[in-house]
Amino acid sequence: MHYRNLGKWGLKLSEVALGSWVTDLKGTQAREIAVQTVNAAFDAGINFFDCADVYSGGEAERFLGKAFKEHSRSEYAVSSKVFFPTGKGVNERGLSRKHIIEQLDRSLRNMGLDYLDLYFCHRFDPTTPVEETMQALSDMVAAGKILYYGVSEWSPVQLTKAIAVTKELHLRPLCVIQPQYHMLDRYIEDETVDICKENGIGIVPFSPLAQGLLTGKYRKGTPLPAGSRATWQADRQINALLTDENLGKTEALQRVADGLGVPLCVLALAWVLSLGQVSSVITGASKPAQLQSNVQASGLRLPDDALEEIERILAYRPFVRKIG
Repeated sequence: MHYRNLGKWGLKLSEVALGSWVTDLKGTQAREIAVQTVNAAFDAGINFFDCADVYSGGEAERFLGKAFKEHSRSEYAVSSKVFFPTGKGVNERGLSRKHIIEQLDRSLRNMGLDYLDLYFCHRFDPTTPVEETMQALSDMVAAGKILYYGVSEWSPVQLTKAIAVTKELHLRPLCVIQPQYHMLDRYIEDETVDICKENGIGIVPFSPLAQGLLTGKYRKGTPLPAGSRATWQADRQINALLTDENLGKTEALQRVADGLGVPLCVLALAWVLSLGQVSSVITGASKPAQLQSNVQASGLRLPDDALEEIERILAYRPFVRKIG
């Protein structure tokens, strides 16, 4: 496993991380497989584990906390997130100072930890001033409850505003963002990456395999694979990606992967890691075998001719509008 700094900061993260968004914890067998997957992650050198307060209603945090008891605190970095409703109360959601502090304390109790390494605003809260949110997060760093904080899925304007507030109020800096980023969704390349470079902010993308599309399991003209995410995911995000255009690109990318002698998922992850500002890619794994495949991307440098062919296949056109 190779490791990278979190942006310009000192924390070092494994290039491949393990997320728990879709970890199945229902039933004894599912839990046992999840335990095996976390243990396999540690064995592979993964030291970054991503979670959120709403994953499985808090059960994902409690599960990780139990798994971590077998390891020293210096062995791993763990993150959680705050924003989405955790109850029916009007203050049990959003990014107010009240909800951030209450929910952070709950996440720490769930995991049995004194602090989180990273803490994210899961989404932007238009009902709370950015100043209030940034001040609360900075205060939590000062209190030693979190070490680094950041945001997930904020627009360039929202991100720029948050950075400006931290500088104006002399707060602890925003250090990391967690956007969606993969071969078929490259919006952060238009503006966000440059903002991160300028401010030394690390990027830890989620969904680097496009909800599983970039594993090669979905093919044109074939039924959905039994048990695949497209057959059970409640929000159907993967189903929206299963267009003829995307499936055609996936088949072409598979040929590139075959030419390099690597699985398509490894090609896709190595491509994300080729963006220098990326500190780690957050992958999901429902069993140890999937994780062991994903970690092959760490340290893999794609040759220039492969990168050029990938660009030809993806045919990405950044948003550019001439002004004046």
